[in-house]
Amino acid sequence: MKSRRDFVKTTTLLGASLALAPNMAFGMSSSKKEKVNIALIGVGLRGTNHLTNLLQRNDVSIVAICDIDSKRIDLCLDLIKKASQTSPKIFGKDTLDYRNLLEDNSIDAVIISTPWLWHTRMAKDAMLAGKYTGVEVSAANTMEECWDLVNIHEQTGSHLMILENVNYRRDVMAVLNMVRQNVFGELLHFRCGYQHDLRFVKLNDGITPYGKGVEFGEKGISESKWRTQHSLLRNGDVYPTHGVGPIATMCNINRGNRFISMTSHASKAVGLHKYIVDNGGEDHPNAKLKFKQGDVITSTIETANGETIIVTHDCNSPRPYSLGFRVQGSEGLWEVDGSRLYVEGVSKPHRWDDAKPWLEKYDHPLWKKYGEYAQGSGHGGMDFFVLNAFVESAKQNIAPPLDVYDAAAWSAITPLSELSIENNGEPQNFPDFTRGLWVTRKPYDWIKDDY
Repeated sequence: MKSRRDFVKTTTLLGASLALAPNMAFGMSSSKKEKVNIALIGVGLRGTNHLTNLLQRNDVSIVAICDIDSKRIDLCLDLIKKASQTSPKIFGKDTLDYRNLLEDNSIDAVIISTPWLWHTRMAKDAMLAGKYTGVEVSAANTMEECWDLVNIHEQTGSHLMILENVNYRRDVMAVLNMVRQNVFGELLHFRCGYQHDLRFVKLNDGITPYGKGVEFGEKGISESKWRTQHSLLRNGDVYPTHGVGPIATMCNINRGNRFISMTSHASKAVGLHKYIVDNGGEDHPNAKLKFKQGDVITSTIETANGETIIVTHDCNSPRPYSLGFRVQGSEGLWEVDGSRLYVEGVSKPHRWDDAKPWLEKYDHPLWKKYGEYAQGSGHGGMDFFVLNAFVESAKQNIAPPLDVYDAAAWSAITPLSELSIENNGEPQNFPDFTRGLWVTRKPYDWIKDDY
């Protein structure tokens, strides 16, 4: 495998940056930096993954890290030392120490990988401090937070990128290539979601053998410390962007199209309670809790251009992992489950094709050129691409490919789904976060191969 460090050193990814990070509305560009100083706010599992990948680059300096867990700080310092990099400044004496980090004028960009409730407040503070900001998914929890991100960006000119790595998944980008080449004809309908059995993640004490712990909150570890509380108190799709992000890109949301309205419904909530009883017993204190979030949340979105999108959240029941993608047009469709595809006039009538040959034929130019360098970066290589897009955008101080308007529109699914479910499936209207500019904003040219 070729070294990602050597790759960045010899090519600087100049070409890739042109495809992944073109200038957009409200963008403020400057001369390109050869090296960008980055700070990490939150270095749990996801933040540490970002650190590991950044340490592979010669065009990045890690100048500060922040986390209230000293063990995570020590782990990261060890990684930095092994990479023969200069020790960064350390922050984390309390939950607000990140604000002291943001006062450091040497920092160009920050990556936020903290629990969900901190994403927006940290991103706002980072933009107000003039930092190029990357935030993990989802970017916001409430409609007010969605608007806050947009308003602060427009007020300051500081950019924000939502770090949705699934947009860079190899099969997703191949299908995007097919969409752009009109293989499926006029787009009609999409399905997507986050279908992932997370019961052992939401209920884990770090002591009981893997998959058997039933604790969360103060007694939990890792994501069970904070993620499970959302299932206890909220009934809505709290994690929509892995599914809807790639679909939004395919149908040009905020760039000639937009989300118009959405209806949502929730099944009963039994999965987490059953898991607690099965593994902790009926007498366990957590068995007395009533979880609010339905095990399966289903939302249907309508777009301005007439497509429909079904988004599913299913994390509290036993099932294999799937994002449930389906891309359907007037001349064919692709479904990720079963890896099957049908194109009218090419496929045998009424019979599915194996999608693999199609995906290989339409393999995205970025993956053809840089896939070898992405190996080992995490999540099948897509972590390399999303992080590279962020770094290259930050170096040029231009609007990223997945910008603040995407962050707001995709994250708005959470509060709108809660409202719709609370009101028996009543349709909820999406705000236009671009304030009308979606009509004239141009889609990104993800396919252009002159870079």
